Amino acid sequence: MKKTLLFIALIVLITVSYSQEYVIKFATLAPEGSTWINIMKEYDAAVRKESGGKLGFRIYAGGVAGDEKDVMRKIRLGQFNSAGITGFGIGEIAKSARVLDAPFLFKNSAEVDQIVTQFDGEFNNEFQNGGFVLLGWAEVGSVYIISKTPVMKISDLHSIKMWEWEGDPVADATFKTIGINPIQLSITDVVTSLQTGLITGAYASPLAIVSLQWNSATSNLMDYPLTNASGAVVISKRDFDKIPADLQQILLKHGKAYMRKLTEQSRKDNIKSLETLKKNKMTFNKPDATELKSYDEIGRKARRSLAGKLYSEDLLNRVEKALADFRAKNK
Repeated sequence: MKKTLLFIALIVLITVSYSQEYVIKFATLAPEGSTWINIMKEYDAAVRKESGGKLGFRIYAGGVAGDEKDVMRKIRLGQFNSAGITGFGIGEIAKSARVLDAPFLFKNSAEVDQIVTQFDGEFNNEFQNGGFVLLGWAEVGSVYIISKTPVMKISDLHSIKMWEWEGDPVADATFKTIGINPIQLSITDVVTSLQTGLITGAYASPLAIVSLQWNSATSNLMDYPLTNASGAVVISKRDFDKIPADLQQILLKHGKAYMRKLTEQSRKDNIKSLETLKKNKMTFNKPDATELKSYDEIGRKARRSLAGKLYSEDLLNRVEKALADFRAKNK
């Protein structure tokens, strides 16, 4: 009986091994159990089912493969094939798409959806030119500044030892326009640095703040988003081209559908996370109307300072005009 069971198990193992011809090694900073990983597992299940088990993901969650810059380097070396990335990682592939992360650009999610849809083809081409295929946009969400002391006025920021994601040109341009010199660190060093006082301020989406427990070392949130953080799931074009055309279409079709589901769920999770932060006694500090205008002007100047570096002035002009037209139409 035991020999029979062992034989059956061996046959099953061999069958599975041979049926999955294409394994996509996927890495992300998102932790196990998060919405990102849960929906990636749904995406994987759908791809495996429709491909008859020939295609599937192997998911490496929680930053085990390193920071986003590490992951992109490892994909280029062939150690991984795919990644779930934020704007920081997107900038390693398609610099002009960082316009989606430009400071104080969007006022609501409808505006984000409009610009992403309107310029999707243009950004897709740049991903391809950068050696990657975009499987789907996966928004991180509105980014807020959190700090140990209250921040409402621009002058309040001058007394904050602000963190900056090491090597992020958008954050760097934003803070330089504000008039502060942030401390550059890897994202994995933030919580420890907040606890030790090396930094006294940071920025992230509400969901990330709660998930990474940054709120445990801060007590204030500036109630006006710094930016809306983009995100994406990508695969190396080199590896994508090795997959048969019919399986490519399965990957793209489900990628678009499940990443849209992820974006919608992330928005809900961010709203819930804001409520969690309030319940945990974090103080929300809302800038007054005069300060809001000042922040919007800082956003305009910072966006202009990046023209010609990350994206063209022409693209920025077209994005800002498209936003103005959308706002006028939906006023």
